[in-house]
Amino acid sequence: ETDWARKFAMTLLANGLSAVDHHEDSLHVQEAELSMRRRLGASEGDLLVVQGNLAGTYNQLGRHEEALSIKRDVYFGCLRLNGEEHEATIIEALNYAMTLASLQRFEEARSLLRKIIP
Repeated sequence: ETDWARKFAMTLLANGLSAVDHHEDSLHVQEAELSMRRRLGASEGDLLVVQGNLAGTYNQLGRHEEALSIKRDVYFGCLRLNGEEHEATIIEALNYAMTLASLQRFEEARSLLRKIIP
């Protein structure tokens, strides 16, 4: 029960900091949360969610290449864990494609989107 409360508190703190544009502080909390969840043996799905949130914060900070690397890992993690037609995989593919597009990597984004959109 203590671990659940700690994880919830860290998520809430990171989200609150982001909501008031304290993205750098939120980043530190999210990094600590990811480390803690790994230490506590969180499921791969839970870790992917935290990593996705971390990538979003990197984007907010203008650190798009770092965000892209994490988004790619999250997408391929969801693909491996859930399969290509799962809702979470499709959402992460869209997130990954949007990050590619924000970096002017349109051909890569288009190629990825063609894989997920029939």
